[in-house]
Amino acid sequence: MRIETERLIITEMTMDMAMDVHKNSLDEDIRRYVPDEVFESLEEAEETIEFIISQYGHTEGPLIYALLTKETDKNIGYVQLVPIGEGKWEIGYHVAKTFTRNGYATEAVKAFLPVISEYVGITEVYGIRLKENVASGRVLEKCGFKTFFEGEGPYHDGVYEISKSVWRKIC
Repeated sequence: MRIETERLIITEMTMDMAMDVHKNSLDEDIRRYVPDEVFESLEEAEETIEFIISQYGHTEGPLIYALLTKETDKNIGYVQLVPIGEGKWEIGYHVAKTFTRNGYATEAVKAFLPVISEYVGITEVYGIRLKENVASGRVLEKCGFKTFFEGEGPYHDGVYEISKSVWRKIC
């Protein structure tokens, strides 16, 4: 899969991206909001990329794609669709700290959703975030997600104040 936007290329991960994936995963936002996506070593990143690559061509997920800037061809993060059970799927995304506040996450999610939902054969995608992650909430809102729950709920390793929203494909 390859999706091009005005400023980004969304593409399959390759092993030569391991160092960028490792470095991008170490910022404080990842540690705080998605700690299971921190790769403390290059080897951890390489193992994860091997698994990610093994998922391409299938629709069971997770389906994780690199975000590259067109200007520099630099890997600045990822966008993903992950199964969360009962036939439901969740969007995920991360832009490395030095590239945030430029609209890249919104641009990527807007381009990714229609393509990946068609590929997997689904019409709705969930966005689940820590309520304190206001930036993620803005991305979801700009991409057409509608909030349907705010309160305590399970998130990664515990129970936290979360927000759940849903995006529905317009047919």
